[in-house]
Order: sequence, then structure tokens, then C-alpha cells
Amino acid sequence: MTKWEYQVAPIPLHNEGLMLNNFGQDGWELVQLTTNAQGGMVAFFKRPIE
Repeated sequence: MTKWEYQVAPIPLHNEGLMLNNFGQDGWELVQLTTNAQGGMVAFFKRPIE
């Protein structure tokens, strides 16, 4: 059975692509992108635990 670890990260509005690509290069898969109460973006990532 695959075990997962999770990461929640704020994503700055001026550099979204760079931030998301950096997480992807570290093995994180984007699960959801939402807007918080202040209007900023929050990303939820997962990756398998090795």
C-alpha cells in the first residue's frame, strides 16, 4: 500500500508558475489549489513516502 506525505503552501500571486514547478521538481503532486479568506492562493500537494 502506498503511503503519502502532504504539504500545504501559500502561493504568491506574482510567481505562481515558478512556485508550482519548484514543488513538482521536488516530487510533489498538486492535489488542489484554493483561495484563502484574504484572497491569496493555497496549494495542497502530496507525494509518496519512500
